[in-house]
Amino acid sequence: MNAYTLLPFIVLIAAMFLMTRSAKKKQQQAAQMRNEMQPGSGVRTIGGMYATVKEVNEDTVLLDAGPGVDLLFAKNAIGAVLTDDEYNRIVHGIEHDLKSDAGLVPDDASSLTETDETDGPAAAAAASDDKIDLGKKDAAEDADAAGAADAKAEDEPKKTDGDSDAK
Repeated sequence: MNAYTLLPFIVLIAAMFLMTRSAKKKQQQAAQMRNEMQPGSGVRTIGGMYATVKEVNEDTVLLDAGPGVDLLFAKNAIGAVLTDDEYNRIVHGIEHDLKSDAGLVPDDASSLTETDETDGPAAAAAASDDKIDLGKKDAAEDADAAGAADAKAEDEPKKTDGDSDAK
């Protein structure tokens, strides 16, 4: 047999070897993550449920899903072990301490331009509690405008089929 005839088979075998090697590596990382679980850590199951690890056994994990709710899962059903910050953010809605984010730029520029004196019409409008006219009409104004249009229409002579506005 010729070497060129064997080349496609060699490439195919090499590709299969590389794919199985990467899959095996991912499985080992997942198994290591599951073995490092300890009571008190937050987890997400493969079904998407968030809980706290209560007890770790050889093949099973006892999870605390809420007050008085203990669930027994297989270790293979744990999809991810979460950090404390991530678990609290997702489950309890608690953000991490924002003191470390002191150098961040604020959402608006008002804190960058703060002065003791306020000048201009924008500052006066912001300081007053009066309604600001945005060009929208209230329901009462709409009714008055509709009544005025009806009165104007009554004053004009009615057109018949043969009449037109063209001159």
